[in-house]
Amino acid sequence: MNHRLLIVLLAALTMLGALCIDAYLPSLPFIAREFSATLPAVQQTLTIYLFAFAVMSLLYGTLSDSFGRRSVLLASMYLYVAGSVGAVFAPSLGWLLFFRLLQGLSAGAGPVIGRAVVGDFLSGAEAQRTLSYISVVFGLAPAIAPILGGWLQATFGWRSVFVFIALFGLVLLVACHRFLRETLVPEERHAFRFGVIVANYWHVARHGRFLLQSLGTAFSFFGIMLYVAAAPAFVLDLLHLPVTQFAWLFIPLIGGMTLGSFAAGKMSHRFAPAFTIRAGFLIMFAGTGMNLLYTGLAGGALRVPWAVVPIFVYSLGAALATPAMTVLSLELLPRIRGLASSFQTFMFMMLFALDSGVVCPLLFGSAFHLALGLLGGVLLSVVFWTLGSALPEEGGQERAEA
Repeated sequence: MNHRLLIVLLAALTMLGALCIDAYLPSLPFIAREFSATLPAVQQTLTIYLFAFAVMSLLYGTLSDSFGRRSVLLASMYLYVAGSVGAVFAPSLGWLLFFRLLQGLSAGAGPVIGRAVVGDFLSGAEAQRTLSYISVVFGLAPAIAPILGGWLQATFGWRSVFVFIALFGLVLLVACHRFLRETLVPEERHAFRFGVIVANYWHVARHGRFLLQSLGTAFSFFGIMLYVAAAPAFVLDLLHLPVTQFAWLFIPLIGGMTLGSFAAGKMSHRFAPAFTIRAGFLIMFAGTGMNLLYTGLAGGALRVPWAVVPIFVYSLGAALATPAMTVLSLELLPRIRGLASSFQTFMFMMLFALDSGVVCPLLFGSAFHLALGLLGGVLLSVVFWTLGSALPEEGGQERAEA
């Protein structure tokens, strides 16, 4: 399969998760109005999606290690399309929650298996560069989705957003059938034996360096998760913009991620991963400091573009550091890379769910409080990564992976 086509296809698969999050965010107040529900209640359609995404992320890596990447991915795509079509016709908030659950159960396959596919035939700097380019293409979805979702909401209503999501999933399902080839040959697969699977999970759970570094990677994106979850309140209530103007948040946010990912790919062959990670952390701290200063001085009188410039800087730093962090941590467990990738995605999405369901409602009433949340995420990322990097690489891997 053509390398560039593979990058585009894998990036599109990771877009599925972002589309289900970002495209319908402008519609949350309108869904609440139609179903006579509160906004915090409707916010749970995001939380339940994220929890389901996180839980299934633990399984997709193991399933793909045992049954191959392609078959597991195709099965998840069928479920994704079914959940999206169901959301279009949901007659109540309860049914919408159920179909969002189906979307969450299926959308996790894309990022987990995508990273494992890259690891099947690439390693080191080349894998880092490929993951960076996938991130560049993937970054288009969160940038475009809320803008498109806002216009669909304003023109046709919230159900049209799920029509678009269903059609995108269907097109991608056809493309996977046509172009995606199996990258894990049968000789390299692990037998689906319950005892072996439990042993592998237990091995990863006890791998202190991998867990701490993966937590550091997840918290590097904590601020991005925070502003995505708080997008309706930030754009509509704090910036006082109409529903069609979500671009003021998402273009700087994703623009920074895209530029950072592109820079990470270019730097992968010139600088050691540790240098790239340190540079990313410094840029994240710079953006966080700018955010605290501006929101502290502006109070409730936020203005664009000044309110979103610090978010651009922060997201650039996060995207610069993350590919190297991901590669270094996955290389600790090369023979169960799919399972390790599942753990990373699980941590990321559980943190996102916690962010959306607990942290965000506590902070989204104030821009300065959101800035403090951003600072907390960067500090925790540095602490976890530093602690993990200080630990020695653990032995006993062959026994756990046999």
